[in-house]
Amino acid sequence: MTVALMWEARAVEGRGRELLTWARAQTLPARPLRRETFHGSHDRVLVITWWDAELDAELPELPEPEGELVTRMVHRWRFESMGSD
Repeated sequence: MTVALMWEARAVEGRGRELLTWARAQTLPARPLRRETFHGSHDRVLVITWWDAELDAELPELPEPEGELVTRMVHRWRFESMGSD
């Protein structure tokens, strides 16, 4: 089974590139099958990691950024892949 973990944060206004740099520099204790990083409107950063694991498996996730880099707590979601079309 493939599980996708989504991590999304919103930077303080004008600090989106800094948050993007921070997110890309984060390492995980295990290597996912795939990792992709996105930068969006309103200084949002999204990181998706794919894992060969069960939906409820204990998996490493990116941490909360320290300090005043983000406007709110990080949002996290977990999805089971249904395949690609």
